[in-house]
Amino acid sequence: MAHVEELVDVTLSEPILVEGLPGMGLVGKIAADHLVETFDMEFVAGVHCDGLPDVAVYHGGSPEVLPPVRIYADEEHDLLVLQSDVPVSASAAGEFADCVTAWLRSNEVFPIYLSGLAEEKDTPPAVYGIATGGAESRLEEADVSPPSDGGLVSGPTGALINAAAEEDFDAVGLIVQSDRQFPDPEAARAIIEQGIEPLAGVDADTDALIEHAEEIREVRERMAKQVQQSEDASSEAQPIRGFQ
Repeated sequence: MAHVEELVDVTLSEPILVEGLPGMGLVGKIAADHLVETFDMEFVAGVHCDGLPDVAVYHGGSPEVLPPVRIYADEEHDLLVLQSDVPVSASAAGEFADCVTAWLRSNEVFPIYLSGLAEEKDTPPAVYGIATGGAESRLEEADVSPPSDGGLVSGPTGALINAAAEEDFDAVGLIVQSDRQFPDPEAARAIIEQGIEPLAGVDADTDALIEHAEEIREVRERMAKQVQQSEDASSEAQPIRGFQ
């Protein structure tokens, strides 16, 4: 049965969750991994929703077997992060989104969804925000501007945002200019500094993302190729051409 299995009790007052599914430029994946490492976050729940491959994940130096999609928590910062080591099947993106959204709503968690947009980048890359429910005010308070042109967010992240919109559930989606082909630590840094930090009220030192950019690209290149080979499973923001 599809569910989120809570393994550790944590005390959070107004929790915010940052979603880190792999997609365009692996922006969400890189950002989520960085937050988990920076704040030394604790693994508190396993995500067992439809659309995920039946694989076992292990990390170097530990015999522990982990689910491929996990939720980490930091009580001090009232922060949750959804970390994923696998892409979500596009054919089951709707079921996955419904499963995760049900858990978020039942625990009164405010989600921040992340997506890359393949367009020529500014310096630093521009970050845009979209909102569902009554979350537009949060973007205004964080000084995150809406996109100048219309578009859509595809893949599992798009399904999550759509589920929030259908249920009139407060959520925001952050969209950052990013590289289409390669892992993009620069875009991940921008989305953390310009979006996640002001929205979540945290300060995550992002210097390491640039200092170790080449190493990050090499480590994440294999996953990027997996995502590209399964294009229908990749989340990305895309412009819509023509009349709107």
